[in-house]
Amino acid sequence: MPNLDATLDPAALTSRLNAAVLSDVLDSLGRPGQALKPFVRPLDEDSILCGFARTGLYMKRFHTVEGANPYAIEMALIDDLKPGEIPVLACDGPTDRIAPWGELLTTASMARGAAGCLTDGLVRDVRRIRQVGFPVFHGGIGPLDTKGRAEMMAMDEPVEVAGVPVRTGDFVFGDVDGVVVVPREIAAEAVRLALEKIEAEDKTRDELLRGELLSAVFARHGVL
Repeated sequence: MPNLDATLDPAALTSRLNAAVLSDVLDSLGRPGQALKPFVRPLDEDSILCGFARTGLYMKRFHTVEGANPYAIEMALIDDLKPGEIPVLACDGPTDRIAPWGELLTTASMARGAAGCLTDGLVRDVRRIRQVGFPVFHGGIGPLDTKGRAEMMAMDEPVEVAGVPVRTGDFVFGDVDGVVVVPREIAAEAVRLALEKIEAEDKTRDELLRGELLSAVFARHGVL
């Protein structure tokens, strides 16, 4: 993972950020296309996804080569995860065929300190994953194994997930509103601006609750 600004601490930011404000800030920075298509949803709507991408690229397969391990690159990515990192698995979703994520990858990733999983493919073993509370944002639910259907062909290469380019080291944030990918080179600035906007929104909310007019509050804080 690239050496990023020390203020980008996923553990500290998980409870402070939200996807909507990050999306607004990216709009203001001239990056309007950073929110994933809305078919990608959290497995648990209370989940927060916050961390740094580690990318994996899947391709369809229609057979398994005898003697080959179709999970080799997938396992290499999971075993190399660092605390705060998120496997971001590109499956050209939405798909009814590629299901890269399940309980055992969840368990292995949790042991490495990973911050969650993001994929536009399918997820299975849903009940078990919900029980352990690991944040998984997915493109659908299905029981299929990837063996003979798909294989991770590359890791840590640029990919596209649900319409958004993602690179290893990009900052990823997701909540019930959706998932936003912040390019690593503007991540520190985007997070700083988002926290400032959230503070302004908090002031706006308090003043509206006191009965002040929306137009007056907007003129004062400039957020809506």
